[in-house]
Amino acid sequence: MLLSGLDRLLPAGRVLTDPDAVAAYAHDEAADAPYATPVAVVRPTTATEVAAVVEHCVAEGVPIVARGAGTGLSGGANAVPGGVIVSFEAMNQILAIDDGERLARVQPGVVNDDLRAACAAHGLWYPPDPSSSPWSTIGGNVATNAGGPCCVKYGVTRDYVLGMEVVTGAGDVVRLGRGTAKSSAGYDLAGLMVGSEGTLGLITEVTVRLRGARAPERTVVGCFDDLPGAGRAVAEVMASGVEPSALELVDRFCLRAVDDWKNMGLTAEGNVLLLARCDARGAVGDADAEVVLAAFDAAGATWSARSTDEAEADALFAARRLVYPALVRLGSVLTEDICVPRTVVTTVLARIEAIAAEHDVHIACLAHAGDGNLHPMVVVPPGDEGTRQRGAIAFERIVDLAVDVGGTVTGEHGVGLLKMRGLARELSPAVRAMHRAVKKAFDPAGILNPGKVFPVDE
Repeated sequence: MLLSGLDRLLPAGRVLTDPDAVAAYAHDEAADAPYATPVAVVRPTTATEVAAVVEHCVAEGVPIVARGAGTGLSGGANAVPGGVIVSFEAMNQILAIDDGERLARVQPGVVNDDLRAACAAHGLWYPPDPSSSPWSTIGGNVATNAGGPCCVKYGVTRDYVLGMEVVTGAGDVVRLGRGTAKSSAGYDLAGLMVGSEGTLGLITEVTVRLRGARAPERTVVGCFDDLPGAGRAVAEVMASGVEPSALELVDRFCLRAVDDWKNMGLTAEGNVLLLARCDARGAVGDADAEVVLAAFDAAGATWSARSTDEAEADALFAARRLVYPALVRLGSVLTEDICVPRTVVTTVLARIEAIAAEHDVHIACLAHAGDGNLHPMVVVPPGDEGTRQRGAIAFERIVDLAVDVGGTVTGEHGVGLLKMRGLARELSPAVRAMHRAVKKAFDPAGILNPGKVFPVDE
């Protein structure tokens, strides 16, 4: 009944059941996150089709998992036993860009960089820029509240979502939020959907806020002997009063992986690289860059410079985006995504080094250091089960460390399957009960991405 019903609801070719075809949709990029083979993959093109699929699955008692580009790193888009994947790859249209209101309406399958390019043609800018922006989609970005390098100054996806069209777990098509600059009408249900990881509804359209084109950025580079030294530089920058538009940390292991792949010569100067950008207009931006340079030197940089070559500066940030795919070439990558108060970044980086030593693993480190969002990573060579097991234990220690210092278990990747234990520790029982009540209101049948974020037996 399930498959025959889906075939009746959607045109030919948009319901996949062949095992080889559906296998490509079974999981995201999270290492070690469990997944099943979906019963079917459906590829709708309208909210009406999505609603029909939801109603049919409710009637059949079949779970649904929404999927964008599959670039997630927490298992949030992984298929569940007996479930259907709803892929939004065919809903990939930019519906409108409104220059006067500075907003865009897009379908969930629009790739982040494609939206940014379309906005740039109007002299506008969509700031959220996750490292996966050349591939990840707006629907997935909204589902995980994605961030990126520029969020230290400009905020994360949630800060740009004005409204959306959603299909609830009951099959209702509803519009949440607004298209105006502000509103105080009722609860912020659109905001509630941001970061909900497909557990509250299927997003079929998003209205996002845009900014005017940004000023040219000035890039400052600093090299440091170790992670704590780079952490001190981050603290110096943030204490200076300068608001950088990016402040990224990349350690030598990550740089070497990119060098070995792309031969960019990144590892010549030091063990840890800090990349900063300042985009204030005119002389203020120049002065800010000099303050950042002085902060790097005061923290003990072994080498520092303000880049005068725009192409060189862009190449450095492009290299930073290449770190994860470069590491994947070496093996499976266990990736953390903690976010801690900026005042304790130095302490936490030192503790991560100690945890690595205690568990005999090398933890590579990448970070949106300016907002305390740290991405420690363990590369597990093929067949190295010992490193995998020790790395998994080390990462649970890091999750606990984040909670202990007043941080959070995920800054931008989402909870998915990998952070459920940590989230249960981060949130009190009363707050978790509030989350479950919200879930019940949006998804009364409990079919939307079950078993993710909160344990089903909690």
